[in-house]
Amino acid sequence: MNIILQLLLLALGFFMLVKGADWFVDGACNIAERFHIPQLVIGLTIVAMGTSAPEAAVSITAASKGVADITIGNILGSNIVNVLVILGLSAAIVPLAVAKSTVFVEMPFLICISVLLYLLGLDGTITFADGVILTLCFLLYLGYLLYSAIKHPAQDEPESKHMKLWQALLALVVGIGLIILGSNFAVDAATAIARIIGLSERLIGLTIVAVGTSLPELFTSVTAARKGNVDIAIGNIVGSNIFNILFVVGLSSLITPVPFASAFLFDSLVSIGVVVFLLLACVRTRKLARWSGYVMLAAYFAYLLYLM
Repeated sequence: MNIILQLLLLALGFFMLVKGADWFVDGACNIAERFHIPQLVIGLTIVAMGTSAPEAAVSITAASKGVADITIGNILGSNIVNVLVILGLSAAIVPLAVAKSTVFVEMPFLICISVLLYLLGLDGTITFADGVILTLCFLLYLGYLLYSAIKHPAQDEPESKHMKLWQALLALVVGIGLIILGSNFAVDAATAIARIIGLSERLIGLTIVAVGTSLPELFTSVTAARKGNVDIAIGNIVGSNIFNILFVVGLSSLITPVPFASAFLFDSLVSIGVVVFLLLACVRTRKLARWSGYVMLAAYFAYLLYLM
């Protein structure tokens, strides 16, 4: 009976996270479009940050509650899910064109910081000093995006539904509130479930929590792919993964040292490998073909089998 209650609480937490992220993204995109920010930059920043808000809330909440394996497991698991499942599914639906800057700037940058996270985790802890390094890299990334926005202002019409300014601000505030509340439900329920059925916090973080907190990315990218907004589909995932590593892990380790168990080193290498594959799959044609999507989905299935 207790596990049924925890599963219901976990589902409620995920629902609040998804709905909160949805409202956050709608409000933020409306505000951003008032300043004529390009669609690609919106995808790499506001949409990416909004859809990564569940990972941020869950990981920071887990770190503050001392459930460290959920913190790292959620981030690595989400980054793997984002590429293999979400981009894989999106590409299987429709081939995705990839922006030149995404191929030659953002993807290589994501590979570099993924390697950085692996190296920082070799000593078993993401320390306060490590958090400072990650946060500085995040500020550098934001500076690059600001430069891109100034250099390449948007020419197209806004894509999101129109809101008045007060409605956009209200959506932001309510969205953030739901994200924070939902993260508490999700972390507490996931931890309880792990203890009841004897699963490790690492496995829970890499699978159940990772997939649950990646639902906003899934809905956003698949919908964007179906509507032909490929810059948002690809940019959202790449931006989310960058945000997960630099901001979420960085901020969590500034709050409290985050243990990085040796078992996560393999998962960290997997997260590096999937981005390398993503880059190789689209570097020549600047397009993510359907076959790439099928390979990525099969790879995630194989990864799940390994975890089990």
